[in-house]
Amino acid sequence: MTNERTAWGWGLASVDAAGNTLDVWYPQLTLGEAPAQADRPNHDFGALAREDADARGVRRVPVFTVSKLDDPIEDATDAYLKLHLMSMRLAKPNTLNLDGIFGKLNNVVWTNYGPFAVEDFALRKLDVLKAVAGSPLPTADVNVLSVDKFPRMIDYVVPTGVRIGDADRVRLGAHLAEGTTVMHAGFVNFNAGTLGVSMVEGRVSQGVVVGNGSDIGGGASIMGTLSGGGKLRNSIGEHSLLGANAGIGISLGDNCVVEAGLYVTAGTKVTIWDKAKAAAGEPLEVVKGADLSGKDNILFIRNSVNGRIEARYRKTGIELNAKLHKN
Repeated sequence: MTNERTAWGWGLASVDAAGNTLDVWYPQLTLGEAPAQADRPNHDFGALAREDADARGVRRVPVFTVSKLDDPIEDATDAYLKLHLMSMRLAKPNTLNLDGIFGKLNNVVWTNYGPFAVEDFALRKLDVLKAVAGSPLPTADVNVLSVDKFPRMIDYVVPTGVRIGDADRVRLGAHLAEGTTVMHAGFVNFNAGTLGVSMVEGRVSQGVVVGNGSDIGGGASIMGTLSGGGKLRNSIGEHSLLGANAGIGISLGDNCVVEAGLYVTAGTKVTIWDKAKAAAGEPLEVVKGADLSGKDNILFIRNSVNGRIEARYRKTGIELNAKLHKN
């Protein structure tokens, strides 16, 4: 027996002519210690698995992967397994070791015909079009969806109880809890997502989690940890609202609201509103945004008279439309 956290399963890997793994699809994964080789279940990919390359120059190879969840990413098969775990809701964001993931994933040309290698895409595209033209299938162009290391989530995992307006805006590795609605302009990165019923109309960056009953307004942004964002992982608690075109570089606790258009970072000077002190003409306390990070029951507003950013006590949280999120 081992105390290591592990997960395992059979996947179907797309391997290019140079031997690079472009992607891996895991239809099912299991948490816990993997069975010995003699006791492993057989894969059930049938004719989908092929050792000969197709017109894309891609072979589809069954792989049995065992991932140590607390260890850095070992290779592309390990990376895809961990991404699947989050989108399958078998692991929450920030609970898996994803160190080294960018170095283990290849840039891929994602198309309506599946993944292509970047290096010889033009010639392989021509081969695919020739093959389609000579088949009973109608001739169609190869449509490039993106060039990226991460594919769309729903090409691999379709979670139950979720609505997604634009599939291109949710990456594999996103964790979408049941009752989540991601509108057309919403975006959810890998290792990020929702923990309950939520409305996502803005951007949920890598490492960010949104609590049950919370709303990320249109155009709103939550600062992540990639590309110089630092190591602090921001989050939003339950029944909170990040208003339209607002943003945060701090965490919100439960029952919080950031008014539309207001961006609050760790260094933002925030005045703590106290009605009694204001009436008596006493000075109000001023703190940094970081001092309020994760605190509950706060309304962040910009005073329209004097322009200062204020934090006011808010007794209750927001309530989402239950019928809207019954997916």
